[in-house]
Amino acid sequence: MDFILIYHWEIFIAIEVLSFICLLLFGMFRYFFGKHQFSLIFIFSFLLLLLIEALLGLYVYRQTGEISTFLIIITVFLVYACTFGVVDFRRLDIWMRDKIGKLRGVDLLTEKDYRIMERNRNPNYLAKKYRISSLIHLVIFVIGQSIFWSMGTDSLHEVKDYITDLSWVEEGTAEDSPYPNDIIYGIGVIWGIAFIVDFIYSWSYTLFPSKKE
Repeated sequence: MDFILIYHWEIFIAIEVLSFICLLLFGMFRYFFGKHQFSLIFIFSFLLLLLIEALLGLYVYRQTGEISTFLIIITVFLVYACTFGVVDFRRLDIWMRDKIGKLRGVDLLTEKDYRIMERNRNPNYLAKKYRISSLIHLVIFVIGQSIFWSMGTDSLHEVKDYITDLSWVEEGTAEDSPYPNDIIYGIGVIWGIAFIVDFIYSWSYTLFPSKKE
């Protein structure tokens, strides 16, 4: 049997670990050793690993012919890397410059960095930011799920029945759900779980605000 198909999960995990190491090495060589040009190698390596990850998902799909849980997860990771991952990388970059600068006894942060750090320690700002992001996610989630449900239901009355009676969730199959098939069902369920976790996490900053440092 194909080696990649047998060990695709292990390969995916290895790519994710290597990607994180590349980001750390980028910061180390750029800010600790002062090798700005050389550090770009690790950014290019990170982008190359993203491409390899995408090709891995495409290869598995072409070999199996189905949108599996693996393909859904790898798609989520790729979408994250191209969206929210950019923001998280900037946050990691500031954190590395702060820590490495202290080790070297130099100030690697700019005035803008200090303003960002101060702002991110403000519980009111964090609460507002996460409220906005959660509401944006809510709108996208409702629109996306509405499209999925419209593909698997015939009327608004049927949609209402599924909303008022959630017993279909316990069944765990697309046949008894408002989703049209197993693929859409898998995407909808995983997205639903991710949405609930993200929504609770986001609103925790409003319901349980921390004290400003």
